[in-house]
Order: sequence, then C-alpha cells, then structure tokens
Amino acid sequence: MPKLVTPLNDTQIKKAKPKAKEYLLADGKGLALRVKPNGSKMWLFTYSKPYTKKRAQISFGMYPDVTLSDARTSRAEARALLAKDIDPKEHKEAFANDKAAEAKSTFEAVVREWIDLKEPKVSARYAFNLRRGFELHLFPYLGKVPISKLSAQQAIEALKPLAAADKLDILGRICRRVNEVMEFAINTGRIQTNNLSGISKAFDSAKHESMASFTPQELPKLISIVNSANIKLMTRCLFEWQLHTMVRPGEAAGAAWHEIDFENKLWNIPAKRMKKRKAHSVPLSPQALSILEYLKPISAHREFIFPADKDPRAHASRETLGAALRRMGLIGKQTAHGLRALASTTLNEQGFDADVIEAALAHVDKNKVRAAYNRTDYLERRRKMMCWWSDHIEDASKGNYSVTGNQHLKII
Repeated sequence: MPKLVTPLNDTQIKKAKPKAKEYLLADGKGLALRVKPNGSKMWLFTYSKPYTKKRAQISFGMYPDVTLSDARTSRAEARALLAKDIDPKEHKEAFANDKAAEAKSTFEAVVREWIDLKEPKVSARYAFNLRRGFELHLFPYLGKVPISKLSAQQAIEALKPLAAADKLDILGRICRRVNEVMEFAINTGRIQTNNLSGISKAFDSAKHESMASFTPQELPKLISIVNSANIKLMTRCLFEWQLHTMVRPGEAAGAAWHEIDFENKLWNIPAKRMKKRKAHSVPLSPQALSILEYLKPISAHREFIFPADKDPRAHASRETLGAALRRMGLIGKQTAHGLRALASTTLNEQGFDADVIEAALAHVDKNKVRAAYNRTDYLERRRKMMCWWSDHIEDASKGNYSVTGNQHLKII
C-alpha cells in the first residue's frame, strides 16, 4: 500500500529553510518541492515513463514564481498525459520545439525565403516589386505571425485597406502571391493545408481592360493621338518600340542593349524576363532598328534602352506607356498591352499564318501534345511578317492605311 503523504500548504513552503544538503518536501502523487542549500526552491514531478516504466523527472518551475496551486495544476496535466501513455517531459520538449520552429517560421521569414528562391529566376525589378508589395501591405500586420497560425480572417483584415482604396489590381496580385507562399510552406513542411486559398473571394475583382485596343482601321488615329500628345521623348520611343516589336509592356520597358544582336537583327529576350519563362527572339525590322539607332546617343552608355526618369541605372516601368495612354484620354480604348491585340487582329485579318502570329506574340501552345511536336519558332517567317507589320505602321503614320497595302510581303 502506497505511503500516505500529507499535502503541503503555503505556510510550510514559505518556512522551509535551506540545509547543508538539498531535500524534498512531498505533496503527493509524484509532486515535490526541492529545497537547495542556497535557498532556491523548485517543483519536481517524478513519474514512470510509459512502456519502459523507467523512473523520470520533470521540472514545473521555481517557487514562488510557480505557486503551489500552479504546480498541482501541472501535476494534473502530466498525470492526464500519462494516462494516455504520453511522456510529459517529451511532450513538453516537443511543444518547446514547435514553438521554436514557429518563431523561425513567421510569415515574413517564409516569404523572404520564398523570394530568395524565386529571385534568380526573375528580373531584379520584379524581385524588388515582390518584396515591396509584402513589406508595404502585409508585413506590418502579419510579419510576426507564425505561418502555421495565420488565419484567413487575419489576411483579409490586412488587405482591407487596399480594397478600400480601390487598388484591386494590386490586391489581386498580392492574393495570388500569398497563395504561392502558402504552397511553398506546405512543400517545405511548415503547414499541412493552405488556410488562405480563398481570401481573394472576400474582395471584388479588378475590372481588367488589359486588351482594350483600337481596331485595325483606327491605327492611323491612334498614331495621330500619340504624335500630338505632350509626352516625353523616351515614352514616345517606347510606344513605337512596343508597337513594332509586339512584345508585352514589361518586356519592352526592360529592353537592354546587351540583348540586341545588331549583326543578325535580333532582339534576344532572356527567359527570366518572359511571362512564360521561355527565351524569345524578336526579328527586328528596319524601322525597329532605326529606333535603336535614334536612341544610341541618348542611352547606349546605359544598360537599358529606356532608362527610368528617376534612376537612369534602372529601366522604365512597365506602367510607363499605359499611364501615358490613360493621360491621353484613352482609358477603356487603348492600353499598352492592347497594342499586341491590335497587331494580332491586323495580322490575322491580313491572312498571316496563325501559328506564326502566336510565335511572334510569344504565346505558349496550351495543347501540350501539339506543343511537344511543334518545336519551330518560325524565325524567318516571323521576320518577313514583322517587316510587313512595320511597313504597315509606317503607312498608317502617313494616313495611308489600307487593308490590302503591301500584301505581297505577307505570302511567307
């Protein structure tokens, strides 16, 4: 029969004096107060480990920081774990390890790790904007939250200011990037499920007009509007460059001199700057080359063909041309991205091969089987088509638009 132990009381504990050797004051059911020669008092719980039944001990903390009542509560919790064959000491260590892991895996820490992995595959400007978006809109609210504890409601609350400011494009991009981060956290073992997968549904979607464009018949009108607009020379050149080359706004704005192969009349855009992360070569028409010749005295000593106004070491923003078109009163009528739609529509109407047009636009075939067999980039056929397109633009700029003009060049 177990020895009966009289439970301790606060008076006994307070009056317990140090002795030459440490000693224990038992409270029963494994709990005792150890009094050391220096006068310190610590709560200890002694128990038999599940399965092995080896004797083990766990500390509940120092008295008086941990009161008698607190120690008894800890004892009850430990005994409840033992009843389930869980070692309380191992449970405590696992909990501490989880807390340490949480401290290292805050939302901000995981985001920065994700960006570090992504950075070598994207442009410096894209990486900068990626960081900036999180630093401005999420880190102040969510940065210190362990990613395993992050809730959809927390994320939605953090993003509400963007929605209130009607910055729905930025909001949409951030929601997509947050979900990429959460998928990364799953793949690296930080979390089991993505609690934020539906946060975008809490907000209105941006009304996209990215493909708004003039009709082929209105090309002379568009050129006339741009020609008469009060815009900077570099913006005007950027408009002509993007129109002639049919690339995306970001690809045009980020054009670098080292990407130009003057000998072969090609603009070789590296994969990291392309939307689909696939390198793309643009055949340069005589008109496109003349734009470069015009810009050589202005920016050839720089890295980028279209330097940024505020920092000529950087390139112009992908939003530069779009913002200029909006200031011209073309909201909902013509966007920078819509220049590609204008080119595509014109070339399709003129009977050019659809595959050649798609290759010129750097579109990736969604049919994976077809894409696997179709390895050609139609470079020489694209060169002839791009020359036709530039001639067509030149004719339109003179007010000589004709849907049948120069058609002999398109038979490729």
